[in-house]
Amino acid sequence: MSVQRSESIERIESQDVWDVLIIGGGATGLGSGVDAASRGYSTVLLESADFGQATSSRSTKLAHGGVRYLEQMNFSLVYDALHERGRMRRNAPHLVDDQSFIVPTYSWWETLYYGAGLVVYDLLSGPFSFGFSYPMIRNRVFNHVPGLNPAKVKAGVRYHDGQFDDSRYVMALALTMNDLGGCPVNHMQVVSLIKEEETVRGVVAVDLLTGKEHKIYARSVVNATGVFTDDIRQMDDPSVTPILQPSQGIHLMLDREFCPGEAGILIPKTDDGRVVFVLPWHDKLIIGTTDTEVDAPEMEPRATDAEVDFLLEHVGRFLARKPQRKDVRSVFNGIRPLIKAEGSGATSTLSRDHYLTVSPSGLVTIAGGKWTTYRKMAEDVVNTCAKTAGLPEADCRTSNLPLHGWTRDFSKSDPLRVYGSDTEKLYDLLDEDDCLAELVHSRLPYRKVEVVWAVRSEMAHTLYGVLALRTRALLLDAEATIEAAPEVARLMAAELGLSGDDADAWIDAQLAEFREVAALYVAGNCCEL
Repeated sequence: MSVQRSESIERIESQDVWDVLIIGGGATGLGSGVDAASRGYSTVLLESADFGQATSSRSTKLAHGGVRYLEQMNFSLVYDALHERGRMRRNAPHLVDDQSFIVPTYSWWETLYYGAGLVVYDLLSGPFSFGFSYPMIRNRVFNHVPGLNPAKVKAGVRYHDGQFDDSRYVMALALTMNDLGGCPVNHMQVVSLIKEEETVRGVVAVDLLTGKEHKIYARSVVNATGVFTDDIRQMDDPSVTPILQPSQGIHLMLDREFCPGEAGILIPKTDDGRVVFVLPWHDKLIIGTTDTEVDAPEMEPRATDAEVDFLLEHVGRFLARKPQRKDVRSVFNGIRPLIKAEGSGATSTLSRDHYLTVSPSGLVTIAGGKWTTYRKMAEDVVNTCAKTAGLPEADCRTSNLPLHGWTRDFSKSDPLRVYGSDTEKLYDLLDEDDCLAELVHSRLPYRKVEVVWAVRSEMAHTLYGVLALRTRALLLDAEATIEAAPEVARLMAAELGLSGDDADAWIDAQLAEFREVAALYVAGNCCEL
């Protein structure tokens, strides 16, 4: 089943009161929407931008337990995340893969140390193991990662984790919520809370595509806005103290030739104590990530020259061919919604456990956490909503709930596999019009059929929504995507039913907006500190 935004708007206008209203369309918000709808609660979700547009689409693309949290002795977080990693693959096998990693070691002591730690990592995963860890001799290390710098390497440890396409997973959640009878809506900004007798009863929201204002009532209202959590909390109570300490993390995209093997590389210790990954993804290499404390969250945070240089310098020590700034195809940047801790130092030490609270007015707030534990966070949210709003008791169903598109019948080499069972429908469109098989750009793996599908079936209404979220073009190659944008805009305008002057005006506006944002993904446009 596809999802049409116009139908969601009609439902908002016809429904008197919803059981659950969720503000925020990232992983946690949409996960909560799926959970609530699957229990039979009438559920509406409002996202001010596009689904997953902020933090949830800018991750390192790993469904993982968090290797570095072992060193912090946070075994409960690692245990929960590893089990949730397994559920992610079980519930969306077309989107979540096993990814092997090599930890290069430079002494036998390191081999023993990291080998022992990764055995614990395996044991904590229990029945959800993705594969066993084991040490390997020097020659085998280079068989798995031929791009590794051979200098001083003694041996290595191989382990397994999960990899996924984050914004495609977000889209699967939105479609699943819709399939279950929920009502997800993008480009709908909450501007105020509706209160009666000092209790939150709903929200006032503005449709950013039409300018129309909507009053939407609900028995329980959830603040799942990620890095913007404190904005909604202060909308509820201007006197509350902020609970978030935002931390910025950037990623660089390189061509696969820098490390052409199938395994990724884990660099376990950088100068600032973080873990850095080099991993294959969509036939490119992701390098990430940094940890830079920021004063306030932004929808489009900008990478700094210092952050780019930091990653290039550290990765350059481990690769046989040291990448230069000119080799960077794209820079993408996200902000982590870390929970503040009294007396904490660097943000890299802050916990990724989640924070759930109910304000005196009844507003349910969920914050913190990590991508991999989104489902468990959502379960806690809906349990809280049911209790505080007096909703009928219903058990959580999401632990073993196949997401939209679920299938095991796919080829990993099929570029359309991320659509799961919907892939057949895209091929039907290709049969109807073979022009849709054309690539949007020679350096990008995406075809025109995916643009058409995004508009018709996935609520895409902006160039960014197609080129950064439904496809990952902007993350793979920023300059190629900017070049592809005019043709993609023309395709979208036609699918949206625009023509003549209306189409020209829409295309011009979208191109201007997109180019401004896309310029931030070009390595040469990073800002100075």
